[in-house]
Amino acid sequence: MSELGFWRLAATAPDALAVVEPDGTRLTRHELVARANATARLLRGLGLERGDRVVGVVANESWAIALVLACQQVGAYYVPVNTALTTAEVGYIVEDAAPVAVLCSLAYADTVRTATDAPDRRFTFGQAPGFRDLTAEIADLPTGPVEDRTPGSYLGYTSGTTGHPKGVLRRLPEGDPDDVFAAGAAWQLGMFGITPLDDGVHLVTSPLSHTAVSGLAVTSLHYGHAVVLMDRFDAETVLRRIAEHRVTTTHLVPTQLHRLLRLPEDVRAASDVSSMRSLVHGAGPCPESVKRAVIAWFGPVVWEYYGATEAAGTAITSAEWLERPGSVGRPQPGAEVRVLDADGEPVPAGCSGRVFLRMGAHAFSYRGDDAKTRAARVGDFVTVGDIGHLDEDGYLYLLGRTAEVIVSGGVNIYPAEVEAALLEHPDIQDAGVVGLPDPEWGEVACAVIQVVPGSALGAEDTAQLLASFLHDRLARYKVPRRYQVVAELPRGANGKLRKHLLPDLVREGTP
Repeated sequence: MSELGFWRLAATAPDALAVVEPDGTRLTRHELVARANATARLLRGLGLERGDRVVGVVANESWAIALVLACQQVGAYYVPVNTALTTAEVGYIVEDAAPVAVLCSLAYADTVRTATDAPDRRFTFGQAPGFRDLTAEIADLPTGPVEDRTPGSYLGYTSGTTGHPKGVLRRLPEGDPDDVFAAGAAWQLGMFGITPLDDGVHLVTSPLSHTAVSGLAVTSLHYGHAVVLMDRFDAETVLRRIAEHRVTTTHLVPTQLHRLLRLPEDVRAASDVSSMRSLVHGAGPCPESVKRAVIAWFGPVVWEYYGATEAAGTAITSAEWLERPGSVGRPQPGAEVRVLDADGEPVPAGCSGRVFLRMGAHAFSYRGDDAKTRAARVGDFVTVGDIGHLDEDGYLYLLGRTAEVIVSGGVNIYPAEVEAALLEHPDIQDAGVVGLPDPEWGEVACAVIQVVPGSALGAEDTAQLLASFLHDRLARYKVPRRYQVVAELPRGANGKLRKHLLPDLVREGTP
């Protein structure tokens, strides 16, 4: 692996292509590493020390990648923030992370300006009132190799049943950053049959604010591949980019696979996808019919994975999946999966229970929440609340998420957070949110509500009225797509909502 690692590759082949922006602008390795090195020096000038945090609210542009590369060589935790979040949600993460700096794209300057009141620590990639211009401030900084390099990492924020996001804090790695991230690339990309230094091109179709998406993109650079960015997912554009750039790898979520398959047959037939070597998907359940159709179209290059921000999980090839439809695979290299009962004991093959993943070298804690950290663990294993079973050969099958987590279009929606927002409405007496199966999104959020007698919320425009009310309280993807008004929600004697009964209430109320 001595020839891998982006800084090393940039030194040996500086003119090689590194990134293609959504508008087609091309950056060489030299240009990208110059940005990363100058930004790393700026962060150190702000007083950054090993273990400090840097927050990014960044669109799909090369700066999002340059920030990661900067943090990866100065021992900083990079905190990518979902650009779909509301100002209040961004503000919560910024306050909790206590970063040395907050950097954002110009498009999100208004959000960040309201979310944080530290103008001396706010930067944009250009001029905006109340911000420092990063591009101007690094213009005179050295762009050569950074001194005293030490590897950084991601600090991804993930929510739990409380609905409040928590940072998943891992120990920082040790060693030379090139060696550390070259080894990481060999592990992460190697499990999907991806090889280095082979003129590979990775296509990014989802927001780089997701750690899995950002991680695969930056890891591809460390592996000697170029990265092509899209500013948003569009099925026809994906096919055009694959053909235009001879894309070899990409990461998609099931909703995107579904939308690709919905393209007219003549559009699909005319598309050249022969360059694709590894189409990786995850981040939610994929219907069997969709998976079969994608394999039939792209060939046996489709890989699926299951895991979490907290720990590594499983992976499965096309051939394995066709033999075991519905499985999400066997443990990734170095990983271990167990299915445990309510007492924390292993269950026999074929029996369902909670899925636990061994942390091992990926040991973590939830930043600022020791109780949550302890509650999710059994020994060296952690669960994110999924239910599943293992077969006799160790292949994992997921039976569903716990009622507290909805996976819609590859992103998590946490019912407690949505319920809290709904209960702010003066005409809502009680509310429960549940995920319902959906062929395109995997699941959609449905709100079951009890309203004040005579409220307009009982009319046919419930969805429109509540969508407007929730707009400033929740990110758009968290707003329920369906609503059902009921006379009373099913609560037990202890006041706990019996969520498993909500789907039946929705079906009974559907005309």
